[in-house]
Amino acid sequence: MASTGTGTDHQGLDRGLRDELAGLATEARRDDLADIDRMATADILRTMNAEDAKVPAAVADAVPALAAAVDAAAERMRHGGRLIYAGAGTAGRLGVLDASECPPTFGTDPAQVIGLIAGGPRAVGTAVEGAEDDTAAAAADLSALGVGPDDTVVGVSASGRTPYAVQAVRTARGAGALTVGVSCNPGSPLGAAAEHPVEVVVGPELIAGSTRLKAGTAQKLVLNMLSTVTMIRLGKTYGNLMVDLRATNEKLRARSLGIVEAATGASPEDAEAALTSTGGGVKEAILVLAADVDAATAARLLRDSDGRLREAIAAAP
Repeated sequence: MASTGTGTDHQGLDRGLRDELAGLATEARRDDLADIDRMATADILRTMNAEDAKVPAAVADAVPALAAAVDAAAERMRHGGRLIYAGAGTAGRLGVLDASECPPTFGTDPAQVIGLIAGGPRAVGTAVEGAEDDTAAAAADLSALGVGPDDTVVGVSASGRTPYAVQAVRTARGAGALTVGVSCNPGSPLGAAAEHPVEVVVGPELIAGSTRLKAGTAQKLVLNMLSTVTMIRLGKTYGNLMVDLRATNEKLRARSLGIVEAATGASPEDAEAALTSTGGGVKEAILVLAADVDAATAARLLRDSDGRLREAIAAAP
């Protein structure tokens, strides 16, 4: 159907938006995969695996930008700031996932690392139509959290143009927060809006436009790196041990015991006794054994060292 001259096509879509999407690598179609539905299953899987193998190299290219973002975020979190992810669809779900895994892994308060998804919590399991275009909701979600200068807001969007993510970053930056933009296209609006653009260019997807594939994998890797290394910088680990984990089930209780043993060389019996004396506090138990102090002294030493176990051990009498 011919254009009506109104700037929209016969389906009511803005032609400028269609042209914009057509220029994005994450939306491009691979002509060499046009017959993928005719391939043998094993060949499709091998092709997909080969595509996925390209992602780590693309993430490696973004490490310098990511390192700067991590150092800046850790500095703000030392002053009580929060790490807040904001995205829509797959990107939003990845942010919610990463945020939800921080309390059991690093002992963070649930309000310290937060995942915002366009459309609210129900959008985690169900597509909420039009939510990603709702810039007013993005501004309202950030304002409801009282975002300020100590906070870090990470907009996540494969295309780098998702209105919800871009507006979240703009709102946060206007409030003085540190802003990071994680996308999979170069020179994106999200990158331009953020103080720290982290652009992981993975190219066209196996299924054109299905950015839950390589782009989703890239975003998952970046968010893993961002939160994990930030927590390392905050003293949430001792070497590569998760000394701030919360033992909320039998597996984690067994892991806590193993961590105390690994950190101190203590016997299982002594490690268990130390954990009992500290009420399950792994850092405190390590300090009890490593510095030969009681649980109360261990807790005080950790408070004085801002939770940094190495510093607490060094400060022990």
